[in-house]
Amino acid sequence: MKKTHTNRSNNMRAIRGKDTKMEIKVRHALWQKGYRFRKNDRTLYGSPDISIKKYKLVVFLDSCFWHGCPVHFKLPKINSDFWEQKIRRNTERDAEVTRHYVEEGWTILRFWEHEVKDNINEVVDNIIYHINQKNV
Repeated sequence: MKKTHTNRSNNMRAIRGKDTKMEIKVRHALWQKGYRFRKNDRTLYGSPDISIKKYKLVVFLDSCFWHGCPVHFKLPKINSDFWEQKIRRNTERDAEVTRHYVEEGWTILRFWEHEVKDNINEVVDNIIYHINQKNV
């Protein structure tokens, strides 16, 4: 079956912006290990997926499609001009958010969707390592 513009629009509209499976898995793993955090804190710039203000640490879990992963992103053939501009703007916004936290002295961690899928333990251990570095 060939995808039409309407089908793609409906599919894209159904994709969650927060509480994705990836985010839930990472948060659950951190919680199970005893780490407490805020999720999607709108008082912080860019509403990080995970944040701990006490340690000035924010974590973003970036979808390979929506954030233009250099390994996995494939530009849709239908309405490609729109999607190219959309993904470019998303990557620009990611850079702005990263710059903001770096300038403010925060630790910002970004993980690609495929990193979480390939080795969630490594991602969680990396987050815990940075929490523990702040907790010294």
